[in-house]
Amino acid sequence: MKAVVVHEAGGPEKLVHQEVPLPEIREGWSLVKVMGFGINHSEIFTREGKSPSVKFPRILGIECVGIVERSSDEEKLPLGQKVVSIMGEMGRAFDGSYAEYALLPDDQIYPVHTNLPWSQLAAIPETYYTAFGSMKNLRIQASDQVLVRGATSGVGVAFAKLVKAQFPDIRIYGSTRKAEKGERLKEAGFTDYVEDRNGILETEETFDKILELIGPATIKDSLSHIREAGIVCSTGQLGGKWYLEDFDPIMELKHNSYLTTFHSSDVSGEKLNELLAYIEGKGVAVEPERVFTLEEVAKAHAFLQSQDSFGKVIVLDPSAAGEHASE
Repeated sequence: MKAVVVHEAGGPEKLVHQEVPLPEIREGWSLVKVMGFGINHSEIFTREGKSPSVKFPRILGIECVGIVERSSDEEKLPLGQKVVSIMGEMGRAFDGSYAEYALLPDDQIYPVHTNLPWSQLAAIPETYYTAFGSMKNLRIQASDQVLVRGATSGVGVAFAKLVKAQFPDIRIYGSTRKAEKGERLKEAGFTDYVEDRNGILETEETFDKILELIGPATIKDSLSHIREAGIVCSTGQLGGKWYLEDFDPIMELKHNSYLTTFHSSDVSGEKLNELLAYIEGKGVAVEPERVFTLEEVAKAHAFLQSQDSFGKVIVLDPSAAGEHASE
């Protein structure tokens, strides 16, 4: 089969499209025909050698959508079953989705029920699952004024779409380091944008709820913009800082505010199907921003790291283009 392999840490050019052996199934593992997958910032960090536990060579990819090709548990995972897989140690401790086929543990292969085309389904798993979980943890109400910190990311745009689908008139703002992306945020459904310069929001505005996707690098500044009894949900780490240092909860959590988080490792088939039902039931537009092929994965990484990056980037099997992921 064809796969994209990283043999050593480095830039996008280290993603090598090559022939590799087709994995053989074993007890507790099944083979999935990969129809598509999203490109994620964590995969960029791994490619750059910033995930110490990952040993090269490795096929990256922490998510995929596809069809069961060979099964070690045909009762749970019958041949031809439409499935989603995300997280676990996929693409880290064992080879992931940057391939035509992926051998995955049965307990992290989730049967799903949806009529969305593969191009849309491939944009959903990690990105929309993370956005959906964050939205629920923020306990958003129609009267809230909301800020998304790091709004031009895939999760940021997905979050806005999910929230607006339930609360069409809600005021939701997005932060961006580049003012020229502000109009694109408004086109994506944001009420307006706020410039973020060197980790400081260029506004005196305050918010009831803040989705923090930059992470520890900007949490303190976000907390300074929260209203009485407001909630900050720290979900992303786009700022490249992993830990929150010199944090005094008594001083930082002023205005009786709350700090929570969401981690997409909390996965179940029920929750994934709840998300898909929400998207289909409310007509959420989940089209990806850019679509690449497997042999273009290096270009996809370069785009995601570029100044032009916006929204969700996916890789799609050519046979899946325009096809529906029918049950």
